Amino acid sequence: MNRRRARVFLINWTLAVVATVCAFVVHLAMRGNTVSLGYELGKARSEQARLREVKRVLELESASYKTPERVEIVARSLLGMEPPVPERIVSVGQKPIPIEEHAKAP
Repeated sequence: MNRRRARVFLINWTLAVVATVCAFVVHLAMRGNTVSLGYELGKARSEQARLREVKRVLELESASYKTPERVEIVARSLLGMEPPVPERIVSVGQKPIPIEEHAKAP
């Protein structure tokens, strides 16, 4: 009977050690996964901060493009536009004067 008790104890002890090792391995795997997710989260947060900064810069740039001064600079430098000559200006509500008649006027 003593041998049987030793055998049962050895089996139970072996199962306990195996269960402990399995639990430790699972714990290490979960810990590794947690650390990996932490790094990914840090990268995602830094990317989010970078994109917010880019958005802020682009909004400022967009606002600067809408100012009349900026429109005039672009029109003159990039597009080669000039202010219209007085003959080309037509007031709203008046009929345009033909160019021939405009040239005859003193």
